[in-house]
Amino acid sequence: MFAVIKTGGKQYRVAANDLLKIEKVEANVGDMVEIGHVLAHGEGENVTFGAPFVDGAVVTAEVVEQGKNRTVIAFKKRRRQNSRRKIGHRQLLTTVRISEILLGGAKPTKTAAVKAPKKEAKAEAATEAKAEAAPKKEAKAAETAAAPLFKAPKGEPDDLTVIKGIGPVAAKDLAEQGIITFAQLAKLTDKDVAKIDEHMPFSADQIKDWREQAKELAAK
Repeated sequence: MFAVIKTGGKQYRVAANDLLKIEKVEANVGDMVEIGHVLAHGEGENVTFGAPFVDGAVVTAEVVEQGKNRTVIAFKKRRRQNSRRKIGHRQLLTTVRISEILLGGAKPTKTAAVKAPKKEAKAEAATEAKAEAAPKKEAKAAETAAAPLFKAPKGEPDDLTVIKGIGPVAAKDLAEQGIITFAQLAKLTDKDVAKIDEHMPFSADQIKDWREQAKELAAK
């Protein structure tokens, strides 16, 4: 049997024992939660649809983990206005395991998992925190020591802010990645443009526009 549920503004097709990541649900790990917004359920070709929800249908799930999704960056820039805005969002997620699909007002048969005593839970949480801290420190150190995208040439750098669309902040970001001269920008290949687009908050169109301007400045 399967069901189509709605939670967090999204729809999911689920069956018993499915692992699912949904928007955050206020519950502890091991708790059982009910999802009452069942849009449809069925088995094989026999499917029942709700209007909009199926009366008396409930899906129960066990909370497996509370976590976060990857960070999503929203970057907006107005060309030649020296205006840019960068906003990050990291969605809170709850991982659940689908337990039962109940119909006709049936009551759930499975209950919440037995929780550890508070003292043991605190000790376990402290141990996990220490275990997680070590790899995070290593990852941070590795990120700090990461090499720039390009190798900066010897000699005096050019004033990249002469190029329309590159302000002091953008020039600093480019310098940190090894781009300090007009000649470097002018010689960027499409592969280089894609690399910058992937690792820096600049679009491919912006970089190509800067490249064309840099060609004219480098020729002077």
